[in-house]
Amino acid sequence: MRIAMLDPSLFTGRYDDSLCAALAARGQEVTLLGRPMRDTDAITPQGYRYAPRFFPLSERARGLLGEGRLFRAAKGVEYLAQARLAALGEMARADVVHVQWLPFPPADRILIERLAWAGNRPALVHTVHNAAAYHGDSGAQAAGYRALLDRFDALIVHGEETRAAMIAQGVAAERMHIVPHPPMELARASEADLAQVPQPHAPRILFFGTIRPYKGFDLLVEACLSLWRAGLVFELAVAGKPFMDIAPLLEQVRAAGFGDRLIPDLGFLTEQRLDAHMRKADIIAFPYRHIDSSGAFLSALHYGKAMVASRVGMFAALDEGAVGLCAPEDIGALAGALRGPLEDMELRAALGQGALAMRAQLGQWSDAAAATLRAYEQALEKVKRA
Repeated sequence: MRIAMLDPSLFTGRYDDSLCAALAARGQEVTLLGRPMRDTDAITPQGYRYAPRFFPLSERARGLLGEGRLFRAAKGVEYLAQARLAALGEMARADVVHVQWLPFPPADRILIERLAWAGNRPALVHTVHNAAAYHGDSGAQAAGYRALLDRFDALIVHGEETRAAMIAQGVAAERMHIVPHPPMELARASEADLAQVPQPHAPRILFFGTIRPYKGFDLLVEACLSLWRAGLVFELAVAGKPFMDIAPLLEQVRAAGFGDRLIPDLGFLTEQRLDAHMRKADIIAFPYRHIDSSGAFLSALHYGKAMVASRVGMFAALDEGAVGLCAPEDIGALAGALRGPLEDMELRAALGQGALAMRAQLGQWSDAAAATLRAYEQALEKVKRA
């Protein structure tokens, strides 16, 4: 089977890489189509081909344009032009076009319609990583997303909660396939990467990944301030690219006199740098306001660190013996969930062992590939019947 996997902006590069490699290991011919690779990407295709199909011009101008509105506008214009005018190439020749992310629905609609009207057209599959489009953080980007879902022959979701949410939005149950999200492993830090992350001088809480409003970093800062003021001694590391203004939050920590306990490492970080942060953390925090499934959480499981999360989405179903859970958007509850593992080394170790046990129970990428192939086969049958 010829599979064209699309993630134009590489929003979930580690997921894409793992799934493509697992599909290729099952004898499929897989091409992952994304943007040109950046220094921070750690994708090394194993058995499949990578094609930098999207955003060649705006990525080339990224250093000049920066990461702000001008760059996003340039990407939008270029993507719209590519969707309308560029040759379909591998996508038209594929048996299945599997879209991981739809970055800009006005352009995505054009591209999907072109594929749907192509001669001997491919089956069209899309993974709905979260029921709330773009986590509710991008109104303009999300406009038109729900209507696009009806243009696919099959939809993949990661769990029953997302499936139920999509049914509530009017998506037919028979079009959806549950493919659980397996754990992922980041590229391993070198000695140089480890040296760039300061050694802990006290128990360290880590918040990592892209920093967006739904992830609740502001809630974590308030919870940490309350614990510091109560006399607890610990560090807070934040590692990742902000997509919101967090300068006032960091200044709030410094103004309160706790700046020496703050380790900010902001920007697009390599997987190796994130791996270094994970290795030096004692507790990893996920104070999310809402989420369906979390690739960041699934990337952190194998470090055997204590983890604290809001009781939302996939976290709500977790064993509280393996993860410290608290009510969402409740600063007092979050502070209480953090206090236990901060003060009790044995509890911290027990939660870390619980995380490792949870990882061992979750599926493998070979399982995800098998379930994905079943979804492809049903989508292809639907195309043949049309």
